[in-house]
Amino acid sequence: MAKALLGYVGGSDPRLLAEMRRLQQRVQDLESELVRIQAENDALSAAAHGDSLLDSIDIDVPQAEPALT
Repeated sequence: MAKALLGYVGGSDPRLLAEMRRLQQRVQDLESELVRIQAENDALSAAAHGDSLLDSIDIDVPQAEPALT
């Protein structure tokens, strides 16, 4: 009877624990990816505010012609 009550109340299901661990690992992976992407974005933003590569190129770009259909 005790086992039935423990199962009913929400005893530790191994599948549930494994899923919880997997989701926690996924959250950690996403958080580290977010930190990496934010750092990359900050570096790109800093480079864009400095001497931009596009500003330093002095090429006269002709008007685009329509594509052949």
